[in-house]
Amino acid sequence: MIQIKNLVKKFQMGETELIALKNLSFEIPTGQFIAITGRSGAGKSTLLYNISLLDIPTSGDIFLDGQDIAELTDHERVVYRRDNFGFIFQDYALLPTLTAKENVVLSMLMQGIDKKTAAKKAEEALEKVELDDKFDNLPNQLSGGQQQRVSIARSIVHNPKILFADEPTANLDSESSKTILDIFLRLNKNANLTIVMVTHEKDYAKLADRDIELFDGKIITDIAQKHMARIKNM
Repeated sequence: MIQIKNLVKKFQMGETELIALKNLSFEIPTGQFIAITGRSGAGKSTLLYNISLLDIPTSGDIFLDGQDIAELTDHERVVYRRDNFGFIFQDYALLPTLTAKENVVLSMLMQGIDKKTAAKKAEEALEKVELDDKFDNLPNQLSGGQQQRVSIARSIVHNPKILFADEPTANLDSESSKTILDIFLRLNKNANLTIVMVTHEKDYAKLADRDIELFDGKIITDIAQKHMARIKNM
């Protein structure tokens, strides 16, 4: 699914050059749940943004399903990202004047899906995140965990190949965080959805198939996980 070869990302900070990613190479097979961990400033979010086409690496190669992304035009990158990826961030980014269902429907309408089909798909996506009783609730009528679940529904409604999550539980309490991770595990298991999740929580990373730990822009460990904790939480 994802091949990373000699990935480098540099930022110019005045006269200082910051190397955020230093010659990273690894692969993520289809259906794997990956946790990217490390201290603040290790390069976790930078790596996720480059893999997911939200940013462009300074050098190196990224292949997605065999497609060299360097060959894509800016427009093709946008279309590829829209059609194949789902995104979840700390900020739920829900429109406050729209209901849970309408927030999910809107993302489908923007892709050219007709209103009737979009409404049906939105309901199905909200059911997958256990919000079938919250279709008509506005964001301010939902808890933080419920709002994040709406954002998950919005990110999976078009059946993406890869789900990218950047600290998806950072603003949530432990119970809400567990609910979000249980949803990720179900999506990964039942839909064979590839998931790339940035987290600073090692306990949450243990639920993934694999933990790639960064330090100072380099991979310091890349460990396949035993699933004892994962099985316990399923």
